[in-house]
Amino acid sequence: MGGNGKVFTLAEVSAHNSPKDCWLVVEGRVYDVTKFLEDHPGGDDVLLSATGKDTTDDFEDVGHSSTARALMDEFYVGDIDTATIPTSVKYTPPKQPHYNQDKTPEFIIKLLQFLVPLIILAVAVGVRFYTKSPSA
Repeated sequence: MGGNGKVFTLAEVSAHNSPKDCWLVVEGRVYDVTKFLEDHPGGDDVLLSATGKDTTDDFEDVGHSSTARALMDEFYVGDIDTATIPTSVKYTPPKQPHYNQDKTPEFIIKLLQFLVPLIILAVAVGVRFYTKSPSA
């Protein structure tokens, strides 16, 4: 396919995210990997899930061979405008309700659910013990 030095924004590349039109960004370069989807050893789902972002880290983590890197030149279509790639996304954990440990009514109910059967058992054992007639 051969790149013509065209510069794409991340939004333009992100629009190519289907099995019939799949583009990826690796190391600042844009690749049209549509024809390679069926041949990719990890399956087409791996490539399709990597669309719309800079996949350099994912690509490097897998440890692709030199053959795989050479094969990429065949799919090169241009470069990415690095100003359109977010630097990093800060992880914010989901909001969780505040846990109030002093929920008195709930605590009392749980305590009673534990103690009442214990008291009934103790009373039953006590009645049995004290009403038992001595063996001769």
